[in-house]
Amino acid sequence: MENVLDLLPLLVKMAIIVGALLLLPLPLTWLERKIAAHIQQRPGPMRVGWHGLLQPLADAIKLLTKEDHIPAQADRMLFAIAPVVALVPPFVVFVAIPFGDPIQVFGTEVTLSLSDLNVGLLFILAVSGIGVFGTILAGWASNSKYAVLGSLRSIAQMISYEIPMGFSVIGVVMLANSMQLTQIVAAQQGLWNIVVQPIGFFVFFVAGLAEAQRIPFDLPEAEGDLGAGYHTEYSGIRFSLFMLAEYLVVVVLAFLNVLLFFGGWLGGPAFLPTAVWLLLKVGFFIWVFMWLRFTFPRYRYDQLMTIGWKVLLPLSLLNILVSGFLVL
Repeated sequence: MENVLDLLPLLVKMAIIVGALLLLPLPLTWLERKIAAHIQQRPGPMRVGWHGLLQPLADAIKLLTKEDHIPAQADRMLFAIAPVVALVPPFVVFVAIPFGDPIQVFGTEVTLSLSDLNVGLLFILAVSGIGVFGTILAGWASNSKYAVLGSLRSIAQMISYEIPMGFSVIGVVMLANSMQLTQIVAAQQGLWNIVVQPIGFFVFFVAGLAEAQRIPFDLPEAEGDLGAGYHTEYSGIRFSLFMLAEYLVVVVLAFLNVLLFFGGWLGGPAFLPTAVWLLLKVGFFIWVFMWLRFTFPRYRYDQLMTIGWKVLLPLSLLNILVSGFLVL
């Protein structure tokens, strides 16, 4: 019985995080469509609910009630597994993400994380890399030329940008002398890493855009030449799982940018709880990701590769060198 009571806080935190992540795409889709509309000088969703607030709910009901179509020539098992493989890693990543300083609940100290891993950053980078397998399986199982081309692009893009992304955080690890995210945040007391790691932040941010396959790096699902890319043949609930995974990757990247370079929950006003201050910063980065989508055009494929190998990789190596001098 005592063991069950010990697990209760962990189960409650898991339920809150999973529930929040499942519902998060609803407001985010509305926000993204509104941002796009205002940038393009139009009203955006206005029909369902006040200023279209219930539009994401209507879209969700539509997707969940649509026919779950599987192409005749598709590999049925892999076709069914692919959306789940793409969706699981963004959820698992939140095991290692802290949300603030410990709080007191009924006289008991509760940590605002599921597990404060001492290799949390390495765990997040490793698990994030698994998500590409969902894209590969979706492209291969669909037995469609558009889907296969989209998945091949995704593989090349992930390989090209995972390397500079991993290198860009080495400077942060060297300064904090730890891969534990709480220690990395604590090391930014008084001076955020963005001040001493501007190159690392630039590389991480741009590589993150490519990893999330957001404009200007959304070549795996380029609507103009690939239909919809690797999920061209998907519909209904399976398609919604891919969309959910895409938004969750954006949220994960926003958290990582804040925790690694912008002091995490540090530096906020005294009247705000640390978790709220962290979420405000994360919200700002989510807005930046959405703003970039409707500001920049899509790169050509050769430009995508050039940026990854000839710009970001040398910059990330230079950042490691500079960080070494700073530590010495």
